[in-house]
Amino acid sequence: MHLIDHFRRMAENNLWSNDRLHRAVCALQPGEFEAPRTSFFPSIRQTLNHILSVDIYYLDMLQEGGVGLRVFDRWRDFDDPERLAEAQAACDRDYLAFCAALPASDLDRRVGTDRGDDGQVPERIGDLLAHIFLHDIHHRGQVHAMLSGTSVKPPQLDEYFLDFDLKLRRDEVKRLGLES
Repeated sequence: MHLIDHFRRMAENNLWSNDRLHRAVCALQPGEFEAPRTSFFPSIRQTLNHILSVDIYYLDMLQEGGVGLRVFDRWRDFDDPERLAEAQAACDRDYLAFCAALPASDLDRRVGTDRGDDGQVPERIGDLLAHIFLHDIHHRGQVHAMLSGTSVKPPQLDEYFLDFDLKLRRDEVKRLGLES
């Protein structure tokens, strides 16, 4: 497997993992989505909104869209978990498309990242992709832990890459159009 293939698989995994997590969140009882919890962000709602807003911020830089930190000036948190899930899925599909079209030779290409007072900091595309996927995994883990204190069982999020696990995710992979 080449590194570009790994990033493409990570983009697929991001869609699958976020779909699983958001399906669980959409099944919460009223009040559980926004209820105060112990974590880096104090609720499931705030954590999932953070994941999406940061995904949009980095996607803009990867695509050299020029919006940069203004993404956060325009950002309004989603209060409805179903609308948040839809927006996250759309963003995840944008990452899938970006990675699918990305030539391996561009992984070392640098793009400007808007760092506010620190200016435009050039970063490698491969490093940005690694960062965003790790960022998402980190915060999904926090939501997973927060779900333990709700009416919904946290979903399994680590059954994606191995052939052995396919039987556990086959229907989801098919529904999401991720069959290889």
